[in-house]
Amino acid sequence: MKTTNTLLSAVVRHRAKVCMALFLMAGNLSYAQTSRKVADEIVKEATDNSQLEHLAHELLDVVGPRLVGTPQMKNANDWVISKYKEWGIAAKNEKWGEWRGWERGISHIDMVYPRVRSLEGTQLAWSPSTKGKSVVGELIVYPDLPDSVSFKTWLPSVKGKFVMFSMNQPTGRPDYNWQEFALPESFEKMKTKRTAQTNAWRSRISKTGLNLKALALAFESAGALGVVTSNWSSGFGVNKIFGAHTTKIPSVDLSLEDYGMLYRLTESGHKPKISVRTDSKELGMVPTFNTLAEIKGSEKPNEYVMLSAHLDSWDGATGATDNGTGTITMMEAMRILKKIYPNPKRTIIAGHWGSEEQGLNGSRGFVEDHPEIVKNIQALFNQDNGTGRVDKLSGQGFLHAYDYLNRWLAMVPKEIREQITTTFPGSPSGGGSDYASFVAAGAPAFSLSSLNWSYGTYTWHTNRDTYDKIIFDDVRNNAILTAILVYMACEDPQRVSNEKSVMPVNPRNGQATEWPTQRGPVRKGGVN
Repeated sequence: MKTTNTLLSAVVRHRAKVCMALFLMAGNLSYAQTSRKVADEIVKEATDNSQLEHLAHELLDVVGPRLVGTPQMKNANDWVISKYKEWGIAAKNEKWGEWRGWERGISHIDMVYPRVRSLEGTQLAWSPSTKGKSVVGELIVYPDLPDSVSFKTWLPSVKGKFVMFSMNQPTGRPDYNWQEFALPESFEKMKTKRTAQTNAWRSRISKTGLNLKALALAFESAGALGVVTSNWSSGFGVNKIFGAHTTKIPSVDLSLEDYGMLYRLTESGHKPKISVRTDSKELGMVPTFNTLAEIKGSEKPNEYVMLSAHLDSWDGATGATDNGTGTITMMEAMRILKKIYPNPKRTIIAGHWGSEEQGLNGSRGFVEDHPEIVKNIQALFNQDNGTGRVDKLSGQGFLHAYDYLNRWLAMVPKEIREQITTTFPGSPSGGGSDYASFVAAGAPAFSLSSLNWSYGTYTWHTNRDTYDKIIFDDVRNNAILTAILVYMACEDPQRVSNEKSVMPVNPRNGQATEWPTQRGPVRKGGVN
């Protein structure tokens, strides 16, 4: 009898397990079918009703560049809110600090002797104005002096002059142009000359005992009319445009072509003169914001899936690929999700960060101010580095990232998914873009890294980062990818693991690499 009961019990248990397995299989099949249906709807909406071109036009052509502390940055914050409200998505500006307020005006930079020519150039960000006047003066090139003592002796000679202190490039043709057309010996000759010239110029600067910022301030203190530089970006017609170091006199950047012409005229003794007028306004300290949009979760509202992109830019152009494309990718993904998936299981937050360009300040402020959100992040997806389709995804050092990221990627259309190379577990990033602020705090945050499209040379922080450089087919794929990943992260029945992998040993010192340290933002910036 005992044996019979035991056999019956075993049969019952076996049937129960089979039933449970069938139930789970049915549940998984239903989950997969539902996920596929939603993913297909996301693709259809993104393809048939894309808003990307319109968003890019409004952000880049109408709002324009978004330098932290400028009225245009605040206009961008408010524009993002207005778009989200059109789509029925709650959004707000949240203050994280304050910055030196400044507004760019019109720049006129002209050669007036030995002939007249309008020059291609711009004042640097936060450059002092010329107070409504045109300042005319001769140019002087900082000479090669033997030491800091000689520099101090020479310094009074800058009074009443514009000082040039960028190296005159030996060629305005990028290397790929030389490789295509030059004789091999000509290309090698040019590179040898350029290397020697670059090393000599660095030595010339270092012998002053000052860095570039201190050197500009020394010229200012000695009575220079302004400083003139050319920060060439190694491509046809492109310069990097950053911030001014001077506080009283204008700082202007000129194209390689015009700077080279003036440099040669100065060196040959023709004593060229330029006229500079830079209009700008100092606005005092102004509040700075992150713009946050939210779709509230229906089942797990205190768990979060985040979309992430910095809204600010440098202002040599309109910040199209850094980071207009990341911004409109996240906005488009949010629009699609609100339409296709209006009741997510987890809360979806889009973070449009301020002052990424000055050190991830907006996202670091959010991480510091919202530990209750950061500790409950299911996943964060950040896009920053240009207009190209996403081609790399790293696990950022999270040990089990391969499990859930691969599971979510399985629902992404094959033609998009197969373009992406994954690296697991990967290494945690200590900087580069805003996802690093979250990684440092232990949150599973990932960079949707995109194809180059000559980003570093032609658009990253340059005077050519404009609407026409956007590849909308690639950006559309990125919006689809982001929306599906966010949907899958929201629906996943499991809370993902944020367990960190064992960090590798640094071969240079034999010690284990450390996880990046969480850092706070600069809450009051742009002041000396």
